[in-house]
Amino acid sequence: MPQNGSVMMTAFKSRAATIITNQTAIACIGLYCLAVVMGFGRFLFTATLPDIMTQLSLTTVIAGWLASVNYSGYFIGALIAMFVPQRLTWQMLISWTIISVITTMLLVLPNLSLNAWYVIRLLAGIASGVAMILSSSLVIQSFSIERRSVLSALHYAGIGVGISASAILTWWLLTLGYHFDIIWLVAGMISLPLLWLLYAIRPKSLNSFNSQAAELNHSNQRLSVKQIYLNFKRSLYEAATGHTKAIILLSASYVLAGFGYITSATFLPVMAAQRLTTQTYAGLLIWLVVGVFAMLSNPIWGALAKRIGESKTLMGLTVLQAFGMGLPIWFDGAIGLYGNAAILGLTFVGMVSMTLNLIKNINPAYSNLLIGLATLAYAIGQFMGPLVTVALAGKHDNFNAGLMVAALGLLVGLVLVFFFQRQTKPRYG
Repeated sequence: MPQNGSVMMTAFKSRAATIITNQTAIACIGLYCLAVVMGFGRFLFTATLPDIMTQLSLTTVIAGWLASVNYSGYFIGALIAMFVPQRLTWQMLISWTIISVITTMLLVLPNLSLNAWYVIRLLAGIASGVAMILSSSLVIQSFSIERRSVLSALHYAGIGVGISASAILTWWLLTLGYHFDIIWLVAGMISLPLLWLLYAIRPKSLNSFNSQAAELNHSNQRLSVKQIYLNFKRSLYEAATGHTKAIILLSASYVLAGFGYITSATFLPVMAAQRLTTQTYAGLLIWLVVGVFAMLSNPIWGALAKRIGESKTLMGLTVLQAFGMGLPIWFDGAIGLYGNAAILGLTFVGMVSMTLNLIKNINPAYSNLLIGLATLAYAIGQFMGPLVTVALAGKHDNFNAGLMVAALGLLVGLVLVFFFQRQTKPRYG
């Protein structure tokens, strides 16, 4: 018996020590990670928002603030990720993924105060921001140059998969008579296997948590906070030298891209509940449409970008998304909402990938820093969007004015991308 126990323990240690190196498997783990930290950590709120508002008697203003707090957390998370040394990418990724799962499951607790909701959604946003950037960094650097384009598209499809999963999970549990609290608990349980999979793609040089902790402690002794800030400031200066105008133009357009899409990404199910009163769970079906089209978008736009360039593709996506924002204004019923959902899913992930590729190519030696700056810009737009929308919605919760402002913001962003393309052509695409 002791011998059998020893064999079982050896087998367990062997499985725990396994490091996954297959590139397709790593891309799938990256997809799963984005589905958890983005699909659940950020966008499950959209799917469950009508039920949350009903069960907790929340006003549209409070719902907008909860959304904006989460997006401000995303801003903070992107800022944190910019300061993470390359050697600590995996450790920080798994730490913040754990926080993402915990904050998802915390919403099952009964009688949470509004302040507790704000704190939980803030932490969830921070976790999303950190994990989005670091998972992309860790996963994509594992791909060979020949397979990077295809496998990167698979990785980023996790956002659409997460959105779709949030819609299906919410619809399934609501039909069974449960509410948002159980939905968030089940989402957290679905997320748990990710932690083991992330452990399985740890760097090969990682011998133990203790040795890494010792290294981190040693590095902290060598580098003061002031020195880290000075190093960051110097890197920022070197990254922007000779490229300042291009970085400003693209970053400003990305602020407006974040501002533009977030009205639909936050309130689309609520608009469906308002307008399609005879269609049960119309909001969730519409949200599922967003997720399905988001999964399809990257391969389509990636292929187009190879033919006409990323700048022109980004401009086309921006025009298409602005048109989509107008559909619910021009068509009050299902056509407007479903059309908006399809265009939103089809465009927003593509706009993210195109912009991040463009900005990292401005100065490839500082790609992580520039991607972090762009993500900060996007987060600023996302923070502002819900607040502007609810302010314009008025006491009747009419979102048409917010959609119009979102469309106008996207068109201004289009002009900025046009000037970026004129200035940088043919250097960066």
